[in-house]
Amino acid sequence: MQDRELGTNGPQVSALGLGAMGMSDLYGPSDETESIATVHAALDAGVTLIDTGDFYGMGHNELLIGRALKDRVRDQVAISVKFGAQRSPGGAWLGYDASPNAVQTALAYTLRRLGTDYIDVYRPARLDPTVPIEDTVGAIAEMVKAGYVRHIGLSEVGAETIRRAHAVHPIADLQIEYSLLSRGPERAIIPTLRELGIGMTAYGVLSRGLLSGHWSKDRDVVAGDFRGLSPRFQGENLDHNLRLVEALREIAESKAVSVAQIAIAWVLSRGRDIVPLVGARRRERLSEAIGALDVELSPADLDRIEDAVPADAAAGDRYAGAQMQTLDSER
Repeated sequence: MQDRELGTNGPQVSALGLGAMGMSDLYGPSDETESIATVHAALDAGVTLIDTGDFYGMGHNELLIGRALKDRVRDQVAISVKFGAQRSPGGAWLGYDASPNAVQTALAYTLRRLGTDYIDVYRPARLDPTVPIEDTVGAIAEMVKAGYVRHIGLSEVGAETIRRAHAVHPIADLQIEYSLLSRGPERAIIPTLRELGIGMTAYGVLSRGLLSGHWSKDRDVVAGDFRGLSPRFQGENLDHNLRLVEALREIAESKAVSVAQIAIAWVLSRGRDIVPLVGARRRERLSEAIGALDVELSPADLDRIEDAVPADAAAGDRYAGAQMQTLDSER
């Protein structure tokens, strides 16, 4: 496994991270035994970064990861946690709370659920429009001083917010969706991160499964899978996006690799300051994703990929309208 740095102020982690959300929430039912086996397989393969959120399954994901890591050496794993999303007992989304008191309260519960004394990277899941980012970061900085947090991260915020946060306390990384179908960060966000020496953890590198090579127009979306409401998976948008995938498949087949591996390798090629998070829920998908580390993309390959899937080629927004409006990164 290769290593990368999360910016100039963050930890050294594996070149691929494991995003654990789908093991508990938003992609339909999952198998807990297989999920824990997948976490173990990732660790055994040299993956050292695991990403979660306290609202994934309303705490279930943290409890699951806590069980998976129970017999592992804590200092050999970097745990990244998002907080702030508010949910009802039925799972409805109620907004965000990143106030100073919420920082401490959420962190206290997270530490207990994970069974650990500290979090490696702690970040608000979204910008709380009612709380200045300086107050949120300042509160996390107090937790850094107290030893409960090692590094501060951000998620889905724009360039101006990144600058304001970094002025309060060094930011290790920004977590944001980035893939062949989601290239918005290239305009202003990535240049800002590089200017300030901040890393990036890229989620959605397979665009929620669209770029996996395994999605089809006739696939049934089960209850609880938010892709049933995602604009990119609807009607003509889906038809258009799957045509992009088929163009990418031709390139993948010419290199004797999978579509998913080409898509992940492309993100890896964008810079050593970018760490893709793969949302594998099963060991076979994890193994496929790790195989992307062996895919070498020449300048000619990158040109072919650019021609097949140009920037802004995707049809449909990456979230439904109401959610898009909450994203500081899209303003």
